[in-house]
Amino acid sequence: MDWELLRHEWPHAEFSRFVQAAGVRWHVQQVGTQGPRVLLLHGTGASLHTWRDMLLPLAQQTQVLAIDLPGHGFSSLARGAGMSLPGMAKGIGELLTHLNWPVDAFIGHSAGAAIAAQMVNDQGWQPQVLLGINPAWLPLPGLAGWVFPPMAKLLALTPQVPQWFARQAANPAMVDKLLQSTGSQIDERGKQLYARLVASPSHAQGALKMMAAWDLSRGASTLKQLHCPVRMLVADNDLTVPPAQAREALALLKDGELLTCPGRGHLIHEEAPEQTLAFCLHHLLGQRVS
Repeated sequence: MDWELLRHEWPHAEFSRFVQAAGVRWHVQQVGTQGPRVLLLHGTGASLHTWRDMLLPLAQQTQVLAIDLPGHGFSSLARGAGMSLPGMAKGIGELLTHLNWPVDAFIGHSAGAAIAAQMVNDQGWQPQVLLGINPAWLPLPGLAGWVFPPMAKLLALTPQVPQWFARQAANPAMVDKLLQSTGSQIDERGKQLYARLVASPSHAQGALKMMAAWDLSRGASTLKQLHCPVRMLVADNDLTVPPAQAREALALLKDGELLTCPGRGHLIHEEAPEQTLAFCLHHLLGQRVS
């Protein structure tokens, strides 16, 4: 994606910068000067824009670092195993070391929560809390769990697929259909930003390569190894990650809690940012959830 072309319309572009680390040119936004250091990790196919309505309110009481995952948004692809779950966790760890930015708390949406858990276990982080928003920690159930990874590998290895996908995304109906499949209803601004993302061949390639390299077969083991407090916010209308998986995860955690939100979908932090923010501040700062 072309930053110079799109920066004028990207949320909070005034806080954006680019950092070279672990073989990736990372697009990051860093805001806030006091309070715990909070790392925001988005899910597959999104970008840091997903936090647009939470970033500044969160930064009033915390120090926030949001990043585009490798191959997503304006960050470059990682090489080799760098698009896998352990590879992304390692790369982000190297980015944090480069920035001299030790994390106090993780907030991860969907696959971002899996990356956070991997970082805690692999790199010895001891966060005060790991917050998972509709977390994708376990393999998809049923046929999808068997069929989807090989299909993603096939698509990722076909050079024409990202360009084809981007051409299809020029149709607004396709973006609407993709968003409807999450169970969420987001505002027009959000739809426009996702339209920009899915119309980018480089972003489509990044999402496909991430999905092709993703392996959650050890997700249960990862959750059992977590010693930090883990708190989950799960929407009961999430059509992307089955809400029942959160209850499975809860049974595996040493110190876990689950809050269910009725009537929301996978992008709950975009369709209900104030409610999601209250959840986060409650567990970051002990503020009461209204």
